[in-house]
Amino acid sequence: MEKLKERIIAEGVVFPGNILHVGSFLNQRIDTTLAKEMAKEIVRIYMGCNITAVVTMEASGIALAFAVASVLTIPLVFAKKNKTANLGNNLLTSNIHSYTHQKDYIASLDADFLTLEDTVLIVDDFLANGEAIRGMIDLINQSGAKLIGCAIAIEKGFQGAGDRLRSEGIRVESLAIIESMSKEDGIVFR
Repeated sequence: MEKLKERIIAEGVVFPGNILHVGSFLNQRIDTTLAKEMAKEIVRIYMGCNITAVVTMEASGIALAFAVASVLTIPLVFAKKNKTANLGNNLLTSNIHSYTHQKDYIASLDADFLTLEDTVLIVDDFLANGEAIRGMIDLINQSGAKLIGCAIAIEKGFQGAGDRLRSEGIRVESLAIIESMSKEDGIVFR
């Protein structure tokens, strides 16, 4: 998606450790017009898949996932990274390692929110090493719902997770795939 790539080039900041900061338009400060356009593109890509629920991981994936679910007029379900008192007793859990935060956590999803009848699209802001996506896939599999695929705003192609998932037969559609990035050489798209 050209508009997203333009924003990444104009406003993205490469931090040490292969971290791309896009907080000015995608994470901390969300350009709602761009988010709507991204959501419409994701819906176009997955047209005809009869999606009944969108799933994401808290927190930074929620905005884009909400936009996609809103366009589709279907529920958004998000997994929580921390157990809280307001979670039910019927939980699905998956162990995940966060690349960004460099720590492990147990993602939880209320089993009552996904059913055998659901056809699910995972939506997330980033795909780096793929641990969060694999955790969400695990939760969806535990629920018995059918996974249609994954829609990603920005994929770090050089880290290989998207290619590994695709080679396993999982549909991954990314709006922007970064082939390489560095402070010195900038950002190069696939």
